[in-house]
Amino acid sequence: MNFYQAHEIFVQHHKVRRSGERLRRLQEGHGYAEKLFMQHIWWPVVGHFRYLNPEYEVRDFQDNTRFVDFVYLRPPHRICIEIDGFGPHARDIDRTRFGDNLMRQNQLMLDNWKVFRFSVDDITGHQRRCQQVTWNMMGRWYGDDCGREMWSLTNREKEITRLAASAVDPLNPQAVAAHLGIRVEHARKWLRSLHGKGIIKPASGVQRVRSYVLAPSGREWSEF
Repeated sequence: MNFYQAHEIFVQHHKVRRSGERLRRLQEGHGYAEKLFMQHIWWPVVGHFRYLNPEYEVRDFQDNTRFVDFVYLRPPHRICIEIDGFGPHARDIDRTRFGDNLMRQNQLMLDNWKVFRFSVDDITGHQRRCQQVTWNMMGRWYGDDCGREMWSLTNREKEITRLAASAVDPLNPQAVAAHLGIRVEHARKWLRSLHGKGIIKPASGVQRVRSYVLAPSGREWSEF
């Protein structure tokens, strides 16, 4: 099952179980930014939507009712996830609402919710960073191994990734060998490993790749 199929099932599952204000909030609140988070951050790391609830009604310790973008309800923890856009409505927010948003988070945390916030800019421009936060969350509190292969680059692979990001020309085994002081056949092995992880992609050659360039998914890695 691909993301689009899983997302459609996910939304329909929650729609048939809601009515009134809870249904309206789901229909109007679960939009572009929320789907973007699910597609580019949650799905690649977790691979399913179990325990995840969209536009969820939460009562805080003062018995105020609030809706949050997502909650992850999996014992023993309760996790809120908010997606924040920086549009005209965010820039023009008044002081009262700004303070209310901060107090909202304080009240959730006092009621033993764990709160995570992601900006739309980070979801679109720094996906690896957001994915790593999600993976760390799952690993620290639930011991999950989901997405572990995404973060399994060795120090040598990270160095080759940075080299690919800074290189003017496509990267070949000879250049890698010279940069790292290793044999060419070993450089080929590291390049094949990075290719298999989707960090680099072939620049020339079909049956036998002669050079590589950084893949879009490798750009975040080049920053570490």
